[in-house]
Amino acid sequence: MLRPVLGNPFHLLVLLCSFALCAYAGVRLLDGDWFMVALWFVGAAVLHDLVLLPLYAAADRALVKGVGSRRRVWVNHLRVPAALSGLLLLVWFPLITGRVSERYAGAAGLSADGYPARWLMVTAVLFGGSAVVFAVRRRRRAR
Repeated sequence: MLRPVLGNPFHLLVLLCSFALCAYAGVRLLDGDWFMVALWFVGAAVLHDLVLLPLYAAADRALVKGVGSRRRVWVNHLRVPAALSGLLLLVWFPLITGRVSERYAGAAGLSADGYPARWLMVTAVLFGGSAVVFAVRRRRRAR
């Protein structure tokens, strides 16, 4: 069977559509104050690479060293919910801390109350679900 030089035509079409969507989003995003948007992106990249990455790499290394060699199977059951919870905190940080409650209520017409409790609840569910998965895997391994 002969394959096209460029690969699967469907994949190429999806890739071109995604480029078009990204270009549209970029044009819409940069339509307003493009300098502040660019500054925000650069600042976010610098903050992540110079501050956040060393922090969570050090926390992960401390976790791996702290649990010891016999309990290393626990580490991923802590990493995944912690990473998802951290991502949710990063995305919803202004609403969780209550810094933009008035602006959010004015723009969305909804109250910003309850975001910290919801984030804590989602975090508890993530860690609880991870504990259940760990217990099931451990029980299967014991049989």
